[in-house]
Amino acid sequence: MREQSVPNAEKRGCLKAVRRSRRGAWMVLLLFCLLGCTAAIGARGIDDRLSPETLTPGSAESQRADALLASRFGAGEPHLVLLAETSGSVDDTRAVRAGRALADELEADPHTAWARSYWPRRLPELRAADGRHALVLLRFRGDERAVRAAGSATIARHTGRRGPLRLAAAGRTALLAEDDRLSRHGLRVAEIVTAPLVLLVLLWAFGSAVVALIPLGVGIFAVVTTTAFLRLLTNLTSVSVFALSITTALGFGLAVDYGLLLVSRYREELAEGLAPGSAVEATLRTAGRAVAFSGATVAACLCTLLVFPMPLVRSIACGGVVVVLASAAGALVLVPALLLLLGERVNRWDVFARLRPKASEHARTGGRGGWFRLAQWVTRRPVIVLLGGLVLLGLLAAPSALVRFGLYGDRHLPSSSPVAQTSRELRNAFGTTASGTPSVVLPGLDGRRSAAAVSGYARRLSRVPGVSQVDALTGAYRLGRQSPLPPAKAVRFISDAGTWLSIVPETGDALTPEGSRLAERLRRVPAPVPPLVGGLGARLADTEDALTSRLPLVGALTAGATFLLLLVFTGSVLIPVKALLLNALSLTVTFGILVAVFQEGWLSGPPFGIPAAGVTDVIAPLMFAVAFGLSMDYEVFLLSRIVEEYRRGSPTPVAVATGLQHSGRLFTAAAFVFAIVMGALALSDLLHLRMVGTGLAVAVLLDCTIVRALLVPAAMQLAGRANWWLPKLRTRVREPVASHP
Repeated sequence: MREQSVPNAEKRGCLKAVRRSRRGAWMVLLLFCLLGCTAAIGARGIDDRLSPETLTPGSAESQRADALLASRFGAGEPHLVLLAETSGSVDDTRAVRAGRALADELEADPHTAWARSYWPRRLPELRAADGRHALVLLRFRGDERAVRAAGSATIARHTGRRGPLRLAAAGRTALLAEDDRLSRHGLRVAEIVTAPLVLLVLLWAFGSAVVALIPLGVGIFAVVTTTAFLRLLTNLTSVSVFALSITTALGFGLAVDYGLLLVSRYREELAEGLAPGSAVEATLRTAGRAVAFSGATVAACLCTLLVFPMPLVRSIACGGVVVVLASAAGALVLVPALLLLLGERVNRWDVFARLRPKASEHARTGGRGGWFRLAQWVTRRPVIVLLGGLVLLGLLAAPSALVRFGLYGDRHLPSSSPVAQTSRELRNAFGTTASGTPSVVLPGLDGRRSAAAVSGYARRLSRVPGVSQVDALTGAYRLGRQSPLPPAKAVRFISDAGTWLSIVPETGDALTPEGSRLAERLRRVPAPVPPLVGGLGARLADTEDALTSRLPLVGALTAGATFLLLLVFTGSVLIPVKALLLNALSLTVTFGILVAVFQEGWLSGPPFGIPAAGVTDVIAPLMFAVAFGLSMDYEVFLLSRIVEEYRRGSPTPVAVATGLQHSGRLFTAAAFVFAIVMGALALSDLLHLRMVGTGLAVAVLLDCTIVRALLVPAAMQLAGRANWWLPKLRTRVREPVASHP
């Protein structure tokens, strides 16, 4: 009797432990729901507080020049350009009357900092040669949000027909407003297209309708938490709308990765005969360790972006780190709780059950499926596979040598956009001055007392290659020759803050390498006082300098952090080096494809019809923060199983094949989900969204196919025992990973 009571007591103890674990799981689920709801409340209103995508640091010379021109000279880059067109002449009586009334209304607006109109003073530079077009230039007061609000209100109130005039909007605020409108439309289309495709992939990958919702829950928690953090960050600094888009994509990508890895390992442990509670513990010891190291590696790499001085990049870094940590926390806490509640029901509700291999087929092959056979095929001919893969990737990367960095400006809008049409009409009617002329400010210099110095400086500037004319207080200059300016026009070049000069370029777009190089040549001309060169070309030059000057340091920090974390994770010196080199190659290939498609227009013909932009936007390299993060994610997943098998005693070829068999379908499914979401952005009307979507989709697909499935096994086979070389520290670092019981 007493002997029978012992098993009963043990059974009751086990039942109590199960009940306690289930209660704990429900508490975790409730806690995450409360945190998510709190974050959702805190994230409200973030859309109204985000800033446009500006890469130029606020302390840059071009920004200081523009701010000084706007505040002390009533000049600088206009926020909004109104193009007035009439069927007759802009000097007709009715056109003049309508133009004067418009100018008076705009100048009386409290949001207007300054307004320059062709009417009533009939400034010749604001009248087109055809006599049918005239300009009204506006600059608004306040920060970016106030400027955008004032610009949108002005566009809504004043564009369209106004007597004999037809008014259309161009310029920065019009471009941003149109960008927002088309972005929202494009994202809605992408959601409609991708939702059913993503659901099908998740159902196939997870093998359960219920479990497929797990990464969705982790992704929502991570994105909502990060959005709330970015909302708080807007109280301290400017946060770009691009940062929110990047972190959202990264959050859902990591959620799918981590969810797949944990659920797959949990199923393996159940198949080994473990109870649900023990299976969750074993999953956290193995796959959970990989998730933790992956999150730490990606977060450390994103932290290095804080070295860049641009608010846009720093907001991406802060948001990226938070979304990575939130995704890892959700995966390591929320997913185990949900698995405990599901128990052995994790394998139910598989809508594709009839299409999957039967258990008899799995037993016949000994669990060695297609990924195992692929790895064996690669490891039998590693030299051919490695050289062939490197040659192919090298050819795809070659177009990156043709890169010409610039800014898209209005070129990223579709040709059917009213703002794009107005911008083209503006360039046709006003030539190079429509793209924003360079300006040179001489702060603190009394232009009247130092007229000779100003005149000499203007002569030198007019001789700079690429300069057509220089206008200054002392006159107009062409190739060193001076001609007088009307007093009404000359007086605008002087104030108590100093004097400034306006540069008219010969040809070209300011947002191209030619515009950047012209600004650099202007800065090298000797001046009476330290000058401030502004304009769109100077802004591009400052942006390039801010990126390139810190890039070596960021690269070194990223490589160092990744190397150290992978060194600890794998207990190897060679494997982290191999991972860094292959990831760098993968990103270079992606960059080459972007240059070929979007800059050079290699797919401009049917059926793709992607026009050649002529430049690669400087914002393009920022997408590689996401691509590099996901690439390292897939690397850690693959290495976790390879290292585990090797430490169990398997030789390197078997360890690589087994690791690829267990992880190949996981990172491939995760990559396909992410590629579908990003690839849908290629349906957008906006060129920069198409570029970002195409770039990220290509990056993850290349990484999960050629790099992970072919080059990694081939490289590890050739390295052999050198893969595991770690002198002196080997016994400290290479602790055995918990294996199946």
